[in-house]
Amino acid sequence: MSTKGRVLVAMSGGIDSSVAAVLLHEQGYEVIGMTMKTWDYASSGASKKETGCCSLDSINDARNIAVNLGFPHYIIDIRDEFGDFVINHFTDEYLAGRTPNPCVLCNTHIKWDALLRRADQLGCEFIATGHYANIREENGRYVISKGLDENKDQSYALWGISQQSLSRTIFPLGNLHKTEIRQMALDRGFTELVNKPESYEICFIPDNDYRGFLKRRVEGLEQKVAGGEFVLEDGTVVGTHEGYPFYTIGQRKGLGIALGFPAYVTRIEKEANRVVLGNYEELAKNAMTVGKLIMGKYDNLIDQPIPTITKVRYNDPGTEAIIEQVGDKMKVHFLSGVHAIAPGQAAVFYEGNDVIGGGWIESNYNLDFKLDVLQ
Repeated sequence: MSTKGRVLVAMSGGIDSSVAAVLLHEQGYEVIGMTMKTWDYASSGASKKETGCCSLDSINDARNIAVNLGFPHYIIDIRDEFGDFVINHFTDEYLAGRTPNPCVLCNTHIKWDALLRRADQLGCEFIATGHYANIREENGRYVISKGLDENKDQSYALWGISQQSLSRTIFPLGNLHKTEIRQMALDRGFTELVNKPESYEICFIPDNDYRGFLKRRVEGLEQKVAGGEFVLEDGTVVGTHEGYPFYTIGQRKGLGIALGFPAYVTRIEKEANRVVLGNYEELAKNAMTVGKLIMGKYDNLIDQPIPTITKVRYNDPGTEAIIEQVGDKMKVHFLSGVHAIAPGQAAVFYEGNDVIGGGWIESNYNLDFKLDVLQ
């Protein structure tokens, strides 16, 4: 009989989620493992061998851990809900001239909802994942904070989880380093897990070729968007491109154009099928607007600007900024220019190690302002 309660653990077959399940089992929880089938590789059209979280090998690896330790394991097919929401959104965002973040969307709208639904069916009080992050209750709010291992911290991808969902979530790896996780797997005889290569690509684009994915997904896309103009910030036309959906803000490689200086995509003008190029300096902006907010540490920040460290992408170390909530939007004023702020990506606001909240970047711009808040 479990002393801690029953927990449903999301098991991808990788080392992190497997060790998370093992630790909870050893801590006295009644563990039930669940692997989510989100994507059918056969339909991706990509040539690369099936890898990552949805492959048959990964499902079998997760099941073997469960069998070894004597707890149940289920496979849940969420391909329909994943495809309808995450993949359609991914495609629509590129067609709108923005740069999507499908992993954040999947965490917040698909995986947690799917897990909690099954947790209820199986009588589980909690769900758990192998994310490197921490969670605590404070002032009636559930607060996500960074994992102890700064190099593996995944708090950026978790800002969109609702307070209700967080109240039932456990992150067993939050206070561990990756080296410790590897050692724990070795100590318990799971050597294959330690040697298994980690997967970093988007699960439904195993070859990392998002252009090819869009072309296969949207019939006639190439013909519709080919021949648009490359222009400089002053409007000078300097060449033609393959179509605005195939470029992202901050992109430097693969532009197919030589201008005598390192050129970056600084803006995408969807209506005119125009891609604006500039130098590294022109790529920097000091302000942005963020929408579709989900607040974490605080319920809201209406009319109370506060200093933060704000991240604009997963591997961004973050930049000092003042954030000010205006209605359902967040105005973000950076203390220095930030390069490649891409509409469609997630922005996450930190106070120390704590996640204040996050949202989706809607626009970037430059402001002349005095930061009175800091005085």
